[in-house]
Amino acid sequence: MVAAAVAAFLIPGSGSGPSGPRALTSDEASRLAITRFRNYEARGRSVTITVPGAAGGLTVTASLDYRGKLGYGVVHGTGRDASSDGLIEWTATAVYVHPMANAPAHAPASPPRTGWYSRPLRSSGSALDSSLTIALSLGSDRPDNAQLLSQNGAAWWGRDQVNGHPVDIMTGPSSPDRAGTAGNVRYWLGSDGTMYRTRVGVASETQPVVIDFDTRKYVPVTPVPGVTPAR
Repeated sequence: MVAAAVAAFLIPGSGSGPSGPRALTSDEASRLAITRFRNYEARGRSVTITVPGAAGGLTVTASLDYRGKLGYGVVHGTGRDASSDGLIEWTATAVYVHPMANAPAHAPASPPRTGWYSRPLRSSGSALDSSLTIALSLGSDRPDNAQLLSQNGAAWWGRDQVNGHPVDIMTGPSSPDRAGTAGNVRYWLGSDGTMYRTRVGVASETQPVVIDFDTRKYVPVTPVPGVTPAR
């Protein structure tokens, strides 16, 4: 379950409003159960990840390969210096960065073969690494259990539109090992279970991570030197 995958980053009790959500209907629970599987079925999705930060944060424009468990894109600083700007590729355990003084709007389809630096992906204390972990966890090769989602606190929050798509807003269940985290993962889902946006409160920041699933075509991710995708 995605709630377990992001449990280390969640802020307990940050997801409820003054009136609170309502219980899911069986149809809503079924849609929430298949949303990560939809991402896996598509092989991957193009995303824009908004990473919060006291100095202005970061924006990661990327492609996510949910079968290879691999992300690749470009990072731009917002409202801050450009020291983090450049290309980025990541797995569930490592981050590879290619600094660039004038990073393009979108990463090139074929990553440069040199100029990469690697480091372990941090499990805490980094809003960027938390965001990368969360984004990569939003695809699964099997649907979740709809009944368990409802039993563990998943809920319907309301209706909205994302890029012209009518969506239902649903909140995820509590993590199995983190009481009080129901509602901290919020999803904007289409009528067929397609995920259009995800928002997650993270412990290292006061503002949530926002992941928008773009309508542009997914570009298959090519591993950089030293990266072995999970197949």
